[in-house]
Amino acid sequence: MAPMLIGIAGVALGLAILWDAIETVLVPRRIGRRIRLTRYFYVVTWYVWRAIARAIQKPSRREALLGFYGPLSLILLLVCWATGLIVAYALMHLAATAHEGLNLERFRTMLYLSGETFFTLGFGDITPTTELTRWLSVLEAGMGFAFLGTVVGYLPTMYSSFSQREIEISLLDARAGSPPTAAECLSRMPAFGERALSEDILRGWERWSAQLLETHISYPQLAYYRSQHSNQSWLGALTAILDSSALILARREAQSAHQAQLTFAMARHALVDITHIFVPRFRPGAADRLTAEELRRLRAHLSGTPVSLPASEEFEKLLTELRRLYEPYAQVLAQHLLIELPPWIHAKTRPDNWRGGPWDRMLSARAAAALPGDEHF
Repeated sequence: MAPMLIGIAGVALGLAILWDAIETVLVPRRIGRRIRLTRYFYVVTWYVWRAIARAIQKPSRREALLGFYGPLSLILLLVCWATGLIVAYALMHLAATAHEGLNLERFRTMLYLSGETFFTLGFGDITPTTELTRWLSVLEAGMGFAFLGTVVGYLPTMYSSFSQREIEISLLDARAGSPPTAAECLSRMPAFGERALSEDILRGWERWSAQLLETHISYPQLAYYRSQHSNQSWLGALTAILDSSALILARREAQSAHQAQLTFAMARHALVDITHIFVPRFRPGAADRLTAEELRRLRAHLSGTPVSLPASEEFEKLLTELRRLYEPYAQVLAQHLLIELPPWIHAKTRPDNWRGGPWDRMLSARAAAALPGDEHF
């Protein structure tokens, strides 16, 4: 009875890991099933990692630690899959050779045989002795080869998606500030109807949101990958796009409403679907992102621009309704991922990332001093 139970346990473990890996790597859609090994892996490891990060007081060090989680978690997940498959085949080998003994020493020997076979080392110091164990070794060697090949193809795909995601985030630096805000997005946007430049920008945001939805549903691990700069994030960029689109729609301008509506719909779709992957239950209690004082400052900032905000009750009511469609999702997801959402308008003027450089102060000082021989500056 014991050998049969051991064999069943090995088969069940192997099938569970194999199915979980296929769903995670090969199935390009959201998996609705909550009982998954990968989900439990990320729930546990992220809980521990986030607790450690919260204990760090310095923001730059905390952000640096959070930046390591995405790549390290992926590597650790692959290691867990490989270890689980090796243990599963070791249990099957142990059950198939139960006549030679069922003890810890025997299991360690089968574990070594399984690992050697999985990674196709071929030392030959331990060989299968029965027809069943020979076929198990052949099957495990083939699975190990396929597993390693899939991993080799999986990592470049992940990093290609990450690279595509970061392009629009980098573009927002000059177009919307660092971090991006709705105030800067709209104040720097060309006038609507002027060679359709503003429509092209909104259309680009719509396409980026669609790509974000596709990649982060196919590879949810990408949500844990942080951007290159600590004041930038994919969630911050998506929120700034939604804020800007909401302001445009609340103004009720016919020239801009159509494309802004398309952009808002696509961005909200991406945000809602991604949020449901990580936060299945609503968590109330988030602070209001747009207070009456900030709205007043926002109006003053955009006054005199092609996107000046009307001081009407209708505008504020419509803006509140639009905000209710996406802000709760953005806030709970930001709490889960420890990402700071951008404000609607900065409390004070902040330089864009592209304006900051390690030599700027030195070059400015040398230019001001007008040192001999530095005329080329």
